[in-house]
Amino acid sequence: MIIDEFNLNLDEVVGKEKSFMKKYNNIYISEEQIEILKKYNINIDKYVNLNELIYDIEECLNDSYEELVDLEWVSQTLSEYNYYNNTNK
Repeated sequence: MIIDEFNLNLDEVVGKEKSFMKKYNNIYISEEQIEILKKYNINIDKYVNLNELIYDIEECLNDSYEELVDLEWVSQTLSEYNYYNNTNK
């Protein structure tokens, strides 16, 4: 759907909004990342600490016999966010 006044595609705007990091249970995470975690039965509601979430994602990746590219992406982006925002340098 095109929004004529601003020449924007509504689908693109909604898609980009899913990638914005928002605070959820004291963790900054995007809706897109939450959807991927749900796909692998990782319940974001039980985490209040980003380190614990990353640890459990890595455990899931290590236990899998398949390559879980989308879950690896979540792990990598959350790890980078954690490093740049929560590590004393």
